[in-house]
Amino acid sequence: MSKRVVITGMGVISPVGTGLDNFWNALTAGVSGIARITRFDPSEYSTQIAGEVKDFDYSKYIDKKEGRRMDKFSQYAVVAAAMAIEDAGMDLQSLDKDRTGVIVGSGIGGMETFEEQCRVLVNRGPSRISPFLIPMMIANMAAGQIAIKFGLRGPNITAITACASSGNAIGDAFKLIQRGGAEVVITGGTEAPITPLSVAGFCAMKAMSTRNEEPVRASRPFDADRDGFVMGEGAAMMVLETLEHAQKRGANIYAEIVGYGSSCDAYHITAPDPEGSGAAAAMKMALADGDLKPEDVQYINAHGTSTPVGDVAEVVAIKKVFGDHAYKLTVSSTKSMTGHMLGAAGAVEGIATVLAIRDDLVPPTINLENPDPACDLDFVPNQARKMTVHVALSNSFGFGGHNVTLAFKKFRP
Repeated sequence: MSKRVVITGMGVISPVGTGLDNFWNALTAGVSGIARITRFDPSEYSTQIAGEVKDFDYSKYIDKKEGRRMDKFSQYAVVAAAMAIEDAGMDLQSLDKDRTGVIVGSGIGGMETFEEQCRVLVNRGPSRISPFLIPMMIANMAAGQIAIKFGLRGPNITAITACASSGNAIGDAFKLIQRGGAEVVITGGTEAPITPLSVAGFCAMKAMSTRNEEPVRASRPFDADRDGFVMGEGAAMMVLETLEHAQKRGANIYAEIVGYGSSCDAYHITAPDPEGSGAAAAMKMALADGDLKPEDVQYINAHGTSTPVGDVAEVVAIKKVFGDHAYKLTVSSTKSMTGHMLGAAGAVEGIATVLAIRDDLVPPTINLENPDPACDLDFVPNQARKMTVHVALSNSFGFGGHNVTLAFKKFRP
């Protein structure tokens, strides 16, 4: 019989705040983390705004020398993991580290290091390249660094499925525990993409909002005036464990993870299938996996990036799966506040979904002032809503047609 899997610890580093309480208080208050880019001079870029992490200091958790040998995306990951382990009240001494895994998602990896070392190569030649270039840049290093930091010797895996990366990571961690491959998994996602080349690349695709004069109003999922996504950065990690393991150590249980769906549009490298077939398949799979009926669901944390085609495709998919019940659901996009954290999005939104279940409080979609007629569901506009949430889904979709849905449920012993 497959094991029940629960969430016992969570850590967040996000544009709206670092730490679980700061993050959740900002989201439920409808606070935006979007502002003009400060990492570099963005004045020549068509998009000059992003969701930067403003209050990050790794020194409490990472030695300064070690920190200098990590790209920012790894620093974010290690600190978020440390916060999640702390939050879970996990005693690392008594933990069976051979049965504790790490599964992390990242879409891009060490972009800052890559760009910096390219400049060194061009300006100073190959002999001046850092010996740490490769181990700082490669995307699996976030998972590797977490394992090294805490001595976790179980399965160590990295999911790279663009903006669905950490959704896949959490789903794969859930399945690993369910089938007995580990007792505990630290899982989530991390991304540090606010760099000149990365931003220029998305600008060239014309994928991002150019509402540079009004940063806090730029990310507006499901609104008729949306004009693209806003990039964000950060990390989010969860501690997943078997129910038995959690109860044995008297852990606080936030919620249970019960379903995972993963599919591909097989349609286009960047555009979603306008029929929403792949997204619908992932949602149906997550429901079936969790032995849930569509009417069991109260809330969906939407992928909702604020792109003209993406938002409509997701609405089409939700209607395909839920039929008439689609109009009774609450659906919101927390990307309206955090921006799109790319490979970390699925994890940060998974945590928002779990907290909505814990507090019976659904975060809003801010900036929804002029609803798109093609997006006619209840998107919880501008104000958080107190309501009972027993079951909630979190959607993550990525370039390449990757689709992930996670299903979470109020914990009942």
